[in-house]
Amino acid sequence: MEPARAAFRDECARLERVVHGLDEAALDRPTPCPPWLVRDLLAHVVTGVGRLAGMLAEPAPPRAEVDAAGYFGAAKFSPPVDRERIDGARRAARELPGVTEVAREFGRAWRATDTAVADAPAGRVVRTRHGDAMAVGEFLRTRVVEVAVHGLDLADALDRSPWTTPTAAAVVVDVLTGGRPVPARLGWDALTVLRKATGRLPVTDAERTALAEAGIRRLAFGG
Repeated sequence: MEPARAAFRDECARLERVVHGLDEAALDRPTPCPPWLVRDLLAHVVTGVGRLAGMLAEPAPPRAEVDAAGYFGAAKFSPPVDRERIDGARRAARELPGVTEVAREFGRAWRATDTAVADAPAGRVVRTRHGDAMAVGEFLRTRVVEVAVHGLDLADALDRSPWTTPTAAAVVVDVLTGGRPVPARLGWDALTVLRKATGRLPVTDAERTALAEAGIRRLAFGG
């Protein structure tokens, strides 16, 4: 679990510094995750990084049934679930009206999760809001995916170069590929893998064939 925990800390700390440097107008910029504005996307990320602390306060399921890649299934991005995700982020954003509030709550949320993970016994299993029973380390890997991929969305919205940390990129690529090597002939760097595998960049027929031959599938991943 340590690589995932280090990646979570690194990526969250990097995003926290970015948020502290925003001006108020930046919160109302559109994002690549319509209809969210930057403030809505940040509220969604705040909620996401804080989930594990609450999950660890609940009774543990008897065994893990889903891994990090399996978590990103199509059912979690059905129209009703997407609508609740969109509306929930907008409601949360109304509780965080300015940059100071967003930065403070994001810092509190991710540190609460990091502390809860540090205190969790080895092999602890949690249940997600979707009903999945997952090992803590596997769910933490999904949080790294969320922060890193939405970090790319935020960088695009803010007209900035991506700030994805190397530790987070390594964890996300491993989740997205199942640990399989990306075909060298594609010539993709880690950020291209992240964008292609999550629908942030289109995939050509030739690229799709190469991925299929390597046993790599695109994960369902929404806004």
